[in-house]
Amino acid sequence: MQRRSFLAGTAALAASTLGASPLAFAQQNKLETKKVAIAVGGKNLFYYLPLTIAEKRGFFKDEGLDVEISDFAGGSQALKAAVGGSADVVSGAFEHTILLQAQHQMFREFVLQGRAPQIVLAISKKAMPNYKSIADLKGKKIGVTAPGSSTSIMASFVLAKAGLKPSDVAFIGVGAGAGAIAALQSGQIDALANLDPVMTKLERAGDIRVISDTRTLADTRSVFGGNMPAGCLYASESFITKNPNTTQALTNAMVRALKWLQGATGTQLIDTVPESYLLGDRALYLAAWEHVKEALSPDGLMPADGPGTALRTLQYDANVKGKPIDMSKTWTNDFVKKALATVKS
Repeated sequence: MQRRSFLAGTAALAASTLGASPLAFAQQNKLETKKVAIAVGGKNLFYYLPLTIAEKRGFFKDEGLDVEISDFAGGSQALKAAVGGSADVVSGAFEHTILLQAQHQMFREFVLQGRAPQIVLAISKKAMPNYKSIADLKGKKIGVTAPGSSTSIMASFVLAKAGLKPSDVAFIGVGAGAGAIAALQSGQIDALANLDPVMTKLERAGDIRVISDTRTLADTRSVFGGNMPAGCLYASESFITKNPNTTQALTNAMVRALKWLQGATGTQLIDTVPESYLLGDRALYLAAWEHVKEALSPDGLMPADGPGTALRTLQYDANVKGKPIDMSKTWTNDFVKKALATVKS
């Protein structure tokens, strides 16, 4: 009887852990810390969808992690949370690791969420009916998720290619949801750099004219001249060094989320994300998802030319231009390679 009870218990445990990462249960007793604070700027955006999937599908919990996610108006504010010590990890733009190193702060990307930025720069048809070229944006108000975030970086790069400086426009923080939509529709801003589903909603309403788009790999290469890494998980070098098993567990969960997204149906996606993400229109959300799906990384690996593209993009920034940046210290594929060798979708 004891033997049958033991076998029954073992079978029940196996059933309860079906689909979890094979590394998870070996790691739970080895995690340097189970509680991890993650800062993100605009969690409702597709840019950060893998993070939401890892959270809502229980992949972090399967790794033995107790993850607390704090959502900020933009990536630059999420970054400040990590620098200030209130967050351990940031779900944010890869280029922030470069900006931080330029300020002598060492942060490293360890799992990629997006292989294209998904950022769209568009003008308000109402505010700029006679728009002809990027030069027409001089002196205008451009809405971004938050000043200094990836949306303002993308817009600044597009401006720089046209001979304009960031100081030639006024960047206005409008967030990443309904606030951004309201700001454009009410005339508070003349143009907007934001992401889906916000931009698809405005596009379908006929409110905007897209002038630069990075939602597909082809468009991204056209804008940046190469593969441009986007959303990722990054942390300070000290956190990663002190917590390698915890960092691996985070990576396992994110890789599993990326794999899940590759095969997820629209219904599964809708059933997983919070209702607020849909902006009141499920059909529009799914249409936007189909538009940006290829922008998400299929495996979490940093593309070979990605870091170089990001560094070239930031050369317009006086804080980076001419600075001795060691790109090898801004990213690593080591944790993802281990995850890919063991994690099942």
